[in-house]
Amino acid sequence: MVDFNEKYCVESLEKLIGIDSTTGQYEEIQRFVCEILDGMGVSYTVTHKGGVIADLGGEGDPLVVTAHLDDIGLMVRHVNDDGTLNVCPVGGLYPFYCVTENVRVYTHSGKVYTGCVCRTPNSIHVTEDELCKVLGDFRSNVCVVLDEDVKSAADVRALGIETGDMIALEPRFTLSNGYIKSRFIDDKAAAAVLLTAIREIAAGKTDLKRKVYAYFAMYEEIGHGTTWLPEGVKDILAVDIAPTGPDQNSDEHKVSIFAKDSRFPYHLGMTRELRNAAEKAGVDYVMDIFTPHYGTDADASVLAGYDIRHAAIGFGTANSHGYERTHVDGLRNTYALLCAYIASGLR
Repeated sequence: MVDFNEKYCVESLEKLIGIDSTTGQYEEIQRFVCEILDGMGVSYTVTHKGGVIADLGGEGDPLVVTAHLDDIGLMVRHVNDDGTLNVCPVGGLYPFYCVTENVRVYTHSGKVYTGCVCRTPNSIHVTEDELCKVLGDFRSNVCVVLDEDVKSAADVRALGIETGDMIALEPRFTLSNGYIKSRFIDDKAAAAVLLTAIREIAAGKTDLKRKVYAYFAMYEEIGHGTTWLPEGVKDILAVDIAPTGPDQNSDEHKVSIFAKDSRFPYHLGMTRELRNAAEKAGVDYVMDIFTPHYGTDADASVLAGYDIRHAAIGFGTANSHGYERTHVDGLRNTYALLCAYIASGLR
């Protein structure tokens, strides 16, 4: 297999995860990626709605490789009379995966306040037994409590907090014995893998047999990250998490090639090319299917009407859309398959 710069990849991942980027809140992470590409001498364009498309070179039959940089999170839905915040999810976030998490509230003026996602009532010791066992939805008994001395809606609004403000969850990145644990491994680990590959391509260490673009999308979590593509694109390859579970083949140490997700099967011919590339390169891979709540930006491009083939690969990841976990081996195998495929010229 090709060499994998694990140190660069993991450090890039930690930096990406450290930047709050709830879907729609893309400016800071977009600038960060552009600065990295500038440092590599890689040309790129910035899309109007938010996104970065890097031109990696090569000639003929363009391929887009995409990884998304937006995170799931929350938004202020209503300022409650008691000074707490009623919230709604941005992307597929569920209450049981974020209650007790620390958050940052981003106001329209640019001020940032900290707080915590709490259930109401919030103390087990003074709550009836039947209520202790129940966790409803965001509207009924979940709120954000600010780390401010606020007792009313007026107090909160005096801080500049209002309906529509974005709320980012604390990611809590950690690395232990090769296991990476953090929120937003989906999909910043894929972006780190892609940046690692770009670094090698920019250094002339990977020979491209076709035109390749790297697309860092910003709206995947709400379904329209790559609904616009550069002219002439023939294929799109999404790099995203491969959720683990009782009926799944995906493994945190391996790369998965996706056969199907909740929308439809991936292109059979392109999927076969990925399998052949994995086997030829000696990559540790599995085939898997992800239903009923999964899709990638490759799907979005097909649904946008582009006449393209689409496929997806990714590292096995546990606890999707919660406090996620993967292993550096999974990133290594994903990197190896990505590099093998874009250097294969198969199309």
